[in-house]
Amino acid sequence: MEQILLPKGFLSCAKNVGIKDNTPDFTVIYSETRAAAAAMFTKNQFCGAPVTVGKEHIKNGFLQAFVVNSKNANVATGQQGIEDVQTIVEVVAKELGIESADILPSSTGVIGVPLPVQKIVKGIPGLKNELKKDGLKDSAEAIMTTDTFAKFRSTEINGIKLCAIAKGSGMIEPNMATMLSYIMTDAEIEPAALKAILKRAVDVSFNMVSVDSDTSTSDTVAAMANGLAGPVDLEKFEEALTDMLISLAKDLAKDGEGATKLVEVQVDGAQNNDEAKLMMKSIINSPLVKTAIFGADPNWGRIISTIGNADYPIKPEKVCVSFGDITVFNEGEPAESDLDELTKYLEGNEIIISISLGDGQGKATGWGCDLSYDYVKINGEYTT
Repeated sequence: MEQILLPKGFLSCAKNVGIKDNTPDFTVIYSETRAAAAAMFTKNQFCGAPVTVGKEHIKNGFLQAFVVNSKNANVATGQQGIEDVQTIVEVVAKELGIESADILPSSTGVIGVPLPVQKIVKGIPGLKNELKKDGLKDSAEAIMTTDTFAKFRSTEINGIKLCAIAKGSGMIEPNMATMLSYIMTDAEIEPAALKAILKRAVDVSFNMVSVDSDTSTSDTVAAMANGLAGPVDLEKFEEALTDMLISLAKDLAKDGEGATKLVEVQVDGAQNNDEAKLMMKSIINSPLVKTAIFGADPNWGRIISTIGNADYPIKPEKVCVSFGDITVFNEGEPAESDLDELTKYLEGNEIIISISLGDGQGKATGWGCDLSYDYVKINGEYTT
Protein backbone atom coordinates (compact mmCIF):
# COMPACT_ATOMS: atom_id res chain seq x y z
CA MET A 1 0.00 0.00 0.00
CA GLU A 2 1.26 3.47 -0.89
CA GLN A 3 2.29 5.47 2.15
CA ILE A 4 0.35 8.68 2.76
CA LEU A 5 2.32 11.91 3.03
CA LEU A 6 1.58 14.14 6.00
CA PRO A 7 0.53 17.79 5.47
CA LYS A 8 3.25 20.39 4.84
CA GLY A 9 5.61 20.82 7.76
CA PHE A 10 4.52 17.66 9.59
CA LEU A 11 6.77 14.69 10.30
CA SER A 12 6.24 11.57 12.38
CA CYS A 13 7.92 8.42 13.57
CA ALA A 14 6.86 5.24 15.34
CA LYS A 15 9.07 2.83 17.24
CA ASN A 16 9.23 0.18 19.92
CA VAL A 17 10.47 1.52 23.26
CA GLY A 18 9.95 -1.71 25.18
CA ILE A 19 6.35 -1.48 26.43
CA LYS A 20 5.16 -4.04 23.88
CA ASP A 21 7.26 -7.07 22.98
CA ASN A 22 8.31 -6.18 19.45
CA THR A 23 5.71 -3.99 17.73
CA PRO A 24 5.65 -0.16 17.72
CA ASP A 25 4.35 1.26 21.01
CA PHE A 26 5.42 4.91 20.83
CA THR A 27 4.86 7.63 18.27
CA VAL A 28 5.69 11.30 17.84
CA ILE A 29 3.86 13.54 15.37
CA TYR A 30 5.73 16.83 14.98
CA SER A 31 5.12 20.15 13.25
CA GLU A 32 8.20 22.06 12.12
CA THR A 33 6.46 25.27 13.18
CA ARG A 34 4.26 25.99 16.17
CA ALA A 35 0.66 25.22 15.23
CA ALA A 36 -2.79 26.40 16.23
CA ALA A 37 -4.31 23.58 18.25
CA ALA A 38 -7.50 22.32 19.87
CA ALA A 39 -8.34 19.25 21.90
CA MET A 40 -11.21 17.49 23.65
CA PHE A 41 -10.84 15.04 26.50
CA THR A 42 -12.68 12.34 28.42
CA LYS A 43 -15.23 13.31 31.08
CA ASN A 44 -14.32 10.21 33.09
CA GLN A 45 -13.40 11.47 36.58
CA PHE A 46 -10.50 9.00 36.75
CA CYS A 47 -8.81 10.63 33.78
CA GLY A 48 -5.28 9.57 32.93
CA ALA A 49 -2.17 11.50 33.95
CA PRO A 50 -1.49 12.48 30.29
CA VAL A 51 -4.99 13.98 30.08
CA THR A 52 -4.30 16.12 33.16
CA VAL A 53 -1.03 17.36 31.65
CA GLY A 54 -2.53 17.74 28.18
CA LYS A 55 -5.33 19.98 29.45
CA GLU A 56 -2.72 22.40 30.78
CA HIS A 57 -0.60 22.34 27.63
CA ILE A 58 -3.51 23.05 25.28
CA LYS A 59 -4.79 26.08 27.22
CA ASN A 60 -2.97 28.68 25.10
CA GLY A 61 -4.24 27.17 21.83
CA PHE A 62 -0.87 26.17 20.37
CA LEU A 63 1.12 22.92 20.12
CA GLN A 64 4.03 21.54 18.15
CA ALA A 65 3.88 17.79 18.79
CA PHE A 66 1.73 14.84 19.82
CA VAL A 67 3.46 12.11 21.84
CA VAL A 68 1.60 8.83 22.38
CA ASN A 69 2.40 5.47 23.94
CA SER A 70 0.28 2.33 23.86
CA LYS A 71 -0.22 -0.72 26.14
CA ASN A 72 -0.05 1.39 29.32
CA ALA A 73 -2.72 4.02 30.10
CA ASN A 74 -0.90 5.72 33.01
CA VAL A 75 -4.23 5.97 34.84
CA ALA A 76 -4.74 5.65 38.62
CA THR A 77 -0.99 6.01 39.11
CA GLY A 78 -1.04 9.00 41.47
CA GLN A 79 1.43 11.86 41.50
CA GLN A 80 4.11 9.56 40.10
CA GLY A 81 2.04 9.19 36.93
CA ILE A 82 1.99 12.97 36.46
CA GLU A 83 5.74 13.20 37.05
CA ASP A 84 6.37 10.37 34.57
CA VAL A 85 4.43 12.22 31.85
CA GLN A 86 6.35 15.40 32.55
CA THR A 87 9.65 13.51 32.36
CA ILE A 88 8.79 12.00 28.97
CA VAL A 89 7.55 15.32 27.61
CA GLU A 90 10.71 17.11 28.74
CA VAL A 91 12.99 14.51 27.13
CA VAL A 92 11.03 14.62 23.85
CA ALA A 93 11.08 18.44 23.91
CA LYS A 94 14.85 18.45 24.32
CA GLU A 95 15.23 15.94 21.46
CA LEU A 96 13.04 18.02 19.13
CA GLY A 97 14.34 21.41 20.29
CA ILE A 98 10.90 22.71 21.27
CA GLU A 99 9.12 23.79 24.44
CA SER A 100 7.73 20.99 26.63
CA ALA A 101 4.49 22.98 27.02
CA ASP A 102 3.98 22.64 23.24
CA ILE A 103 3.67 18.85 23.46
CA LEU A 104 0.36 17.06 24.02
CA PRO A 105 0.93 13.62 25.61
CA SER A 106 -1.39 10.60 25.53
CA SER A 107 -1.30 7.04 26.79
CA THR A 108 -3.60 4.09 26.17
CA GLY A 109 -3.69 0.56 27.53
CA VAL A 110 -3.89 -1.12 30.93
CA ILE A 111 -5.04 0.96 33.91
CA GLY A 112 -3.29 1.05 37.28
CA VAL A 113 0.18 -0.02 36.16
CA PRO A 114 3.09 2.44 36.52
CA LEU A 115 4.45 3.69 33.21
CA PRO A 116 7.86 2.12 32.40
CA VAL A 117 9.28 5.61 32.12
CA GLN A 118 12.95 4.60 32.00
CA LYS A 119 12.33 2.29 29.04
CA ILE A 120 10.53 5.07 27.20
CA VAL A 121 13.15 7.71 27.98
CA LYS A 122 15.90 5.35 26.82
CA GLY A 123 14.17 5.03 23.44
CA ILE A 124 13.87 8.77 22.76
CA PRO A 125 17.45 9.88 21.88
CA GLY A 126 17.96 9.95 18.11
CA LEU A 127 14.22 10.04 17.52
CA LYS A 128 14.44 13.33 15.60
CA ASN A 129 16.49 11.59 12.90
CA GLU A 130 13.70 9.01 12.46
CA LEU A 131 10.99 11.56 11.69
CA LYS A 132 9.60 11.26 8.15
CA LYS A 133 6.91 12.60 5.85
CA ASP A 134 5.22 9.26 5.15
CA GLY A 135 4.78 7.97 8.71
CA LEU A 136 0.99 8.34 9.09
CA LYS A 137 0.19 4.62 8.90
CA ASP A 138 3.12 3.78 11.18
CA SER A 139 1.80 6.20 13.80
CA ALA A 140 -1.69 4.70 13.51
CA GLU A 141 -0.23 1.25 14.15
CA ALA A 142 1.82 2.42 17.14
CA ILE A 143 -1.25 3.60 19.08
CA MET A 144 -3.18 0.33 18.65
CA THR A 145 -4.11 -1.84 21.65
CA THR A 146 -6.81 -4.43 20.97
CA ASP A 147 -7.47 -2.90 17.54
CA THR A 148 -7.30 -5.38 14.67
CA PHE A 149 -6.37 -2.80 12.01
CA ALA A 150 -4.82 0.66 11.79
CA LYS A 151 -7.24 3.55 11.36
CA PHE A 152 -6.10 6.55 9.33
CA ARG A 153 -7.41 8.92 6.65
CA SER A 154 -6.15 11.67 4.36
CA THR A 155 -7.89 14.17 2.11
CA GLU A 156 -7.27 17.47 0.32
CA ILE A 157 -9.32 20.66 -0.04
CA ASN A 158 -8.06 23.04 -2.72
CA GLY A 159 -4.40 22.42 -1.95
CA ILE A 160 -4.93 22.10 1.81
CA LYS A 161 -4.10 18.67 3.27
CA LEU A 162 -5.91 17.05 6.17
CA CYS A 163 -4.84 13.78 7.82
CA ALA A 164 -6.02 11.89 10.89
CA ILE A 165 -5.34 8.71 12.82
CA ALA A 166 -7.48 7.02 15.48
CA LYS A 167 -7.50 4.00 17.73
CA GLY A 168 -10.09 2.21 19.80
CA SER A 169 -12.06 -1.01 19.86
CA GLY A 170 -13.22 -1.42 23.45
CA MET A 171 -14.30 0.76 26.40
CA ILE A 172 -15.90 3.05 23.88
CA GLU A 173 -18.71 5.48 24.47
CA PRO A 174 -17.25 8.95 24.12
CA ASN A 175 -18.91 11.59 26.23
CA MET A 176 -16.97 14.57 24.94
CA ALA A 177 -14.23 13.33 22.70
CA THR A 178 -13.09 9.99 21.39
CA MET A 179 -10.80 7.13 22.25
CA LEU A 180 -7.62 8.53 20.73
CA SER A 181 -7.53 10.56 17.54
CA TYR A 182 -5.02 13.04 16.16
CA ILE A 183 -5.67 15.44 13.30
CA MET A 184 -3.04 17.32 11.31
CA THR A 185 -3.56 19.99 8.67
CA ASP A 186 -1.44 22.61 6.94
CA ALA A 187 -4.44 24.97 6.78
CA GLU A 188 -4.23 28.37 8.43
CA ILE A 189 -6.93 28.43 11.11
CA GLU A 190 -7.14 30.45 14.32
CA PRO A 191 -7.22 28.36 17.54
CA ALA A 192 -10.73 29.51 18.51
CA ALA A 193 -12.14 28.61 15.09
CA LEU A 194 -10.34 25.26 15.12
CA LYS A 195 -11.76 24.46 18.56
CA ALA A 196 -15.33 25.23 17.48
CA ILE A 197 -15.01 23.24 14.25
CA LEU A 198 -13.47 20.28 16.08
CA LYS A 199 -16.27 20.17 18.65
CA ARG A 200 -19.01 20.23 16.02
CA ALA A 201 -17.28 17.51 13.98
CA VAL A 202 -16.73 15.29 17.02
CA ASP A 203 -20.34 15.70 18.18
CA VAL A 204 -21.67 14.05 15.01
CA SER A 205 -18.92 11.45 14.64
CA PHE A 206 -17.02 10.02 17.61
CA ASN A 207 -19.69 11.11 20.10
CA MET A 208 -22.14 8.95 18.16
CA VAL A 209 -20.16 5.73 18.65
CA SER A 210 -20.59 3.11 21.35
CA VAL A 211 -19.07 -0.36 21.52
CA ASP A 212 -19.68 -1.29 25.15
CA SER A 213 -21.11 1.87 26.80
CA ASP A 214 -17.95 2.41 28.90
CA THR A 215 -16.24 5.80 28.63
CA SER A 216 -12.47 5.45 28.74
CA THR A 217 -10.21 7.26 31.19
CA SER A 218 -7.94 8.40 28.36
CA ASP A 219 -10.23 9.65 25.58
CA THR A 220 -8.53 12.39 23.60
CA VAL A 221 -9.03 14.01 20.21
CA ALA A 222 -6.59 16.73 19.24
CA ALA A 223 -5.84 18.79 16.15
CA MET A 224 -2.92 20.89 14.94
CA ALA A 225 -3.13 23.40 12.07
CA ASN A 226 0.28 24.86 11.20
CA GLY A 227 -0.86 27.20 8.42
CA LEU A 228 1.94 26.36 5.98
CA ALA A 229 -0.48 25.90 3.06
CA GLY A 230 -2.30 29.15 3.73
CA PRO A 231 -5.93 30.01 4.53
CA VAL A 232 -8.84 27.68 3.89
CA ASP A 233 -12.58 28.03 3.37
CA LEU A 234 -13.68 27.15 6.91
CA GLU A 235 -17.03 25.75 5.79
CA LYS A 236 -15.38 23.38 3.32
CA PHE A 237 -12.74 22.46 5.89
CA GLU A 238 -15.39 21.60 8.49
CA GLU A 239 -17.28 19.49 5.97
CA ALA A 240 -14.12 17.56 5.04
CA LEU A 241 -13.12 17.08 8.68
CA THR A 242 -16.60 15.90 9.64
CA ASP A 243 -16.70 13.38 6.79
CA MET A 244 -13.25 12.11 7.78
CA LEU A 245 -14.16 11.70 11.45
CA ILE A 246 -17.45 9.95 10.62
CA SER A 247 -15.49 7.51 8.47
CA LEU A 248 -13.04 6.88 11.33
CA ALA A 249 -15.94 6.57 13.79
CA LYS A 250 -17.38 3.76 11.67
CA ASP A 251 -13.97 2.08 11.71
CA LEU A 252 -13.97 2.23 15.51
CA ALA A 253 -17.43 0.68 15.72
CA LYS A 254 -16.60 -1.96 13.11
CA ASP A 255 -13.46 -2.89 15.06
CA GLY A 256 -15.25 -3.20 18.41
CA GLU A 257 -13.72 -5.96 20.50
CA GLY A 258 -15.00 -9.28 19.18
CA ALA A 259 -17.29 -7.51 16.71
CA THR A 260 -18.46 -9.28 13.58
CA LYS A 261 -20.87 -6.58 12.34
CA LEU A 262 -21.07 -2.80 12.06
CA VAL A 263 -24.44 -1.52 13.28
CA GLU A 264 -25.83 1.87 12.24
CA VAL A 265 -28.90 3.16 14.08
CA GLN A 266 -30.90 6.00 12.53
CA VAL A 267 -33.56 7.70 14.64
CA ASP A 268 -35.94 10.39 13.44
CA GLY A 269 -39.25 11.85 14.55
CA ALA A 270 -38.09 12.59 18.10
CA GLN A 271 -39.10 15.76 19.93
CA ASN A 272 -35.53 17.03 19.60
CA ASN A 273 -32.03 15.88 18.62
CA ASP A 274 -31.04 15.10 22.21
CA GLU A 275 -33.95 12.68 22.63
CA ALA A 276 -33.11 11.10 19.28
CA LYS A 277 -29.51 10.62 20.42
CA LEU A 278 -30.64 9.04 23.70
CA MET A 279 -32.83 6.62 21.78
CA MET A 280 -30.04 5.79 19.34
CA LYS A 281 -27.58 5.09 22.18
CA SER A 282 -30.11 2.93 24.05
CA ILE A 283 -30.55 0.71 20.98
CA ILE A 284 -26.82 0.49 20.24
CA ASN A 285 -25.99 -0.30 23.88
CA SER A 286 -28.71 -2.91 24.48
CA PRO A 287 -27.06 -6.31 25.11
CA LEU A 288 -30.25 -8.03 23.93
CA VAL A 289 -30.25 -6.11 20.64
CA LYS A 290 -26.49 -6.59 20.15
CA THR A 291 -26.63 -10.35 20.76
CA ALA A 292 -29.66 -10.75 18.49
CA ILE A 293 -27.71 -9.05 15.70
CA PHE A 294 -24.70 -11.28 16.36
CA GLY A 295 -26.90 -14.36 16.05
CA ALA A 296 -28.87 -12.98 13.06
CA ASP A 297 -32.01 -13.44 15.17
CA PRO A 298 -34.97 -11.54 13.64
CA ASN A 299 -36.40 -10.82 17.11
CA TRP A 300 -37.37 -7.19 16.54
CA GLY A 301 -39.36 -7.27 19.77
CA ARG A 302 -36.11 -6.51 21.59
CA ILE A 303 -35.94 -3.16 19.81
CA ILE A 304 -39.58 -2.38 20.64
CA SER A 305 -38.87 -3.17 24.30
CA THR A 306 -35.83 -0.89 24.32
CA ILE A 307 -37.79 1.94 22.69
CA GLY A 308 -40.47 1.56 25.36
CA ASN A 309 -37.89 2.00 28.11
CA ALA A 310 -37.18 5.59 27.02
CA ASP A 311 -36.95 8.17 29.80
CA TYR A 312 -39.33 10.45 27.92
CA PRO A 313 -42.86 9.97 26.52
CA ILE A 314 -43.26 8.20 23.19
CA LYS A 315 -46.35 7.43 21.11
CA PRO A 316 -46.34 3.68 20.37
CA GLU A 317 -49.01 4.09 17.72
CA LYS A 318 -46.63 6.25 15.66
CA VAL A 319 -43.47 4.16 15.97
CA CYS A 320 -41.96 2.47 12.90
CA VAL A 321 -38.95 0.11 12.84
CA SER A 322 -36.98 -1.17 9.84
CA PHE A 323 -33.89 -3.27 9.21
CA GLY A 324 -32.38 -1.97 5.98
CA ASP A 325 -35.33 -1.79 3.57
CA ILE A 326 -37.37 -4.32 5.55
CA THR A 327 -40.08 -2.73 7.71
CA VAL A 328 -40.98 -4.93 10.69
CA PHE A 329 -43.17 -2.57 12.73
CA ASN A 330 -45.36 0.18 11.30
CA GLU A 331 -47.34 2.74 13.30
CA GLY A 332 -47.91 0.56 16.33
CA GLU A 333 -48.50 -2.74 14.55
CA PRO A 334 -46.39 -5.60 13.16
CA ALA A 335 -45.72 -5.16 9.46
CA GLU A 336 -45.93 -8.01 6.99
CA SER A 337 -42.31 -9.06 6.53
CA ASP A 338 -40.47 -12.18 5.40
CA LEU A 339 -38.54 -13.56 8.38
CA ASP A 340 -36.24 -15.54 6.09
CA GLU A 341 -35.40 -12.36 4.19
CA LEU A 342 -34.82 -10.53 7.47
CA THR A 343 -32.56 -13.30 8.78
CA LYS A 344 -30.55 -13.20 5.57
CA TYR A 345 -30.16 -9.43 5.95
CA LEU A 346 -28.99 -9.83 9.56
CA GLU A 347 -26.33 -12.30 8.41
CA GLY A 348 -24.58 -9.45 6.59
CA ASN A 349 -21.65 -7.54 8.09
CA GLU A 350 -23.27 -4.09 8.05
CA ILE A 351 -26.72 -3.65 9.61
CA ILE A 352 -28.86 -0.51 9.49
CA ILE A 353 -31.70 -0.13 12.00
CA SER A 354 -34.11 2.75 11.30
CA ILE A 355 -36.53 3.98 13.94
CA SER A 356 -39.14 6.66 13.36
CA LEU A 357 -40.90 7.98 16.47
CA GLY A 358 -43.35 10.15 14.51
CA ASP A 359 -43.41 12.88 17.12
CA GLY A 360 -41.13 15.71 16.01
CA GLN A 361 -38.14 16.83 13.95
CA GLY A 362 -35.34 15.46 16.15
CA LYS A 363 -32.92 13.01 14.56
CA ALA A 364 -29.62 11.25 15.22
CA THR A 365 -27.42 8.63 13.57
CA GLY A 366 -24.86 6.56 15.44
CA TRP A 367 -22.72 3.47 15.17
CA GLY A 368 -21.97 0.40 17.24
CA CYS A 369 -21.42 -3.30 16.80
CA ASP A 370 -22.77 -6.69 17.76
CA LEU A 371 -21.81 -8.53 20.96
CA SER A 372 -20.06 -11.83 20.41
CA TYR A 373 -18.48 -14.55 22.54
CA ASP A 374 -15.08 -13.07 21.71
CA TYR A 375 -15.87 -9.78 23.50
CA VAL A 376 -16.01 -11.66 26.81
CA LYS A 377 -12.88 -13.64 25.94
CA ILE A 378 -10.86 -10.56 24.94
CA ASN A 379 -11.80 -8.60 28.05
CA GLY A 380 -11.52 -11.56 30.38
CA GLU A 381 -7.91 -12.03 29.33
CA TYR A 382 -6.89 -8.39 28.68
CA THR A 383 -4.21 -7.87 31.35
CA THR A 384 -2.63 -11.26 30.66
